[in-house]
Amino acid sequence: MSYLVLDLQFFSGEKTEKATPKKREDTRKKGQVAKSQDVNTAITLFFMFMGFMLLGPYWKMRLTGMFSKVFSEYTLWTLNYDQIHTIFVEVVFYVGITVAPILGVAMISAIASNLIQVGFLFTSEPLQFKLDKINPIAGLKRLFSPRALVELVKSLLKITVVATVTFSILWMNKDDMMMLAHGNLDAALSFYGNTTVTIGIAAAIALLIVSLVDFTYQRFDYEKNIRMSKQDIKDEYKNIEGDPLIKSKMKEKQRQMAMQRMMNEVPEADVIITNPTHYAIAVKYDEAKSSAPYVVAKGVDYVALKIRDIAKHNNVMIVENRPLARALYAEVEINQEINEDFYQAVAEVLAYVYKVERRA
Repeated sequence: MSYLVLDLQFFSGEKTEKATPKKREDTRKKGQVAKSQDVNTAITLFFMFMGFMLLGPYWKMRLTGMFSKVFSEYTLWTLNYDQIHTIFVEVVFYVGITVAPILGVAMISAIASNLIQVGFLFTSEPLQFKLDKINPIAGLKRLFSPRALVELVKSLLKITVVATVTFSILWMNKDDMMMLAHGNLDAALSFYGNTTVTIGIAAAIALLIVSLVDFTYQRFDYEKNIRMSKQDIKDEYKNIEGDPLIKSKMKEKQRQMAMQRMMNEVPEADVIITNPTHYAIAVKYDEAKSSAPYVVAKGVDYVALKIRDIAKHNNVMIVENRPLARALYAEVEINQEINEDFYQAVAEVLAYVYKVERRA
């Protein structure tokens, strides 16, 4: 008893094959890439808090300078529309210059984190309006999907991590915090500034560790979503290379057209050099077109027989010369002049043909 083994993928369309390079490129053009937003957040937060630590003295100088100007100069002005406009413009410009460095750090770190994950990618595909995005049924499906559950677990995990890190650092510094009541304002500001930066950097590092896990999951989910069935791969190959059946028919049609053009040249040949049955080469010499004889048609077996038949019907002389026929077939292409090595032999054949024609 024999059994017929069937691949059920062809019936179920189960996507078990890895995505092809073309599928990956197509999904990338649509903006679908393996990327974790948590990596961007963690890296940006880390560098921002590092910037806070480095820019602390600069900000202290800027902010104290602004407060000094407000209470020593602006409070003495007689307020009217022009004065209020001047104060507003000066304060906004002053604050803008103060926060510009940290904004630059945030922008550079955000761009760098995206480049690290997906490289340079610009596409407007995700911005295009799609009706399914406002479809309430589709929205409910996304809300209660496994991916939504994973996102919920991730959010709870991030909240837990940040809360744990924050509480741990505050708990370790609780004694110093209690002693601030007996210190001065500068000491209190310094303590809270250093503690805030420490919490921020520690939380960013913890989030970065969590985001690496999320990035691994995102890559797994991405690879799963772009998987292809065997039929998908076959269809893609057909789209790229063309249907093999259609390609074979086109090639056959091209061969037929080339054969027809070649056969149309046989009646214009001066002589057909044969093997006598396996090879046939049609040679023509036209001083107006070339300086040497050239091959207008050639073939073996059935094609050779066809060439001889056309030659007979058009009174083109057929000359048997086995070595020359084989050599010309192997060395000279159609519409190509014969090589110098064959000048003597072909000249003798043409001389014989012209001699016979003159007698006739």
